Amino acid sequence: MELLSNIELYYTSKELIKEDQLILKGDEFHHSVNVMRNTIGDILHVTDGRGSIFTSKISSINENQLTAKIKDGRVFENKASNIWFCIPLLKNPDRLKFAFEKCVELGITNFILFKSRHTLSKKVKPEKFQKTVMAAMKQSLRAFLPQITSASFNEILQFDGAKILFDQNAKQVFDGRLISNSSTYYLFGPEGGFDQTELESVSQENRFSLTENRLRSETAIIKCASLLKI
Repeated sequence: MELLSNIELYYTSKELIKEDQLILKGDEFHHSVNVMRNTIGDILHVTDGRGSIFTSKISSINENQLTAKIKDGRVFENKASNIWFCIPLLKNPDRLKFAFEKCVELGITNFILFKSRHTLSKKVKPEKFQKTVMAAMKQSLRAFLPQITSASFNEILQFDGAKILFDQNAKQVFDGRLISNSSTYYLFGPEGGFDQTELESVSQENRFSLTENRLRSETAIIKCASLLKI
């Protein structure tokens, strides 16, 4: 991405990309035309959120959209496609927002919001954080729009793939090595921590600590993302 290090990145959905042209609408159109003052003939860099970044030239602008002709494109690999960060609902939504933002900057693209027995927060809809992850994707020049879903702790345990649970008292220290080539679900505890039943639902060899001291939930999430070798 070094050649694109100083660009402004925009997003448009795959449905608005046809052959050799793309369209910007809504907030992306507003930011391009009314904030960045782009005009016909200017070069835009646009991602489809699915791994591609296009270099395009604005060909027309009307009241609510612009059209740009695609001149070139680059396709990137999602090295975190099999990694799922299972994030607990936190009492302070700003801390949750911060965790999402930093994880996206570090390359995480799949998130599951979950509630466990000691969760202190009320229910929060995943859609609440969609703008946050999109902004983080563009700011960090990532080509994959992160997906946020929700599930219960027990539902996550039933998903196919390895389960890695973080516990301050675990005997193993996590060093960032990927445990499996298949889907891996990283489970982080809420403010109240996991209860004993939840801890024991993941085998001891798949329980890890991140540091010797206690970390806030959002700090543990970000530390794990920074350790992963992706």
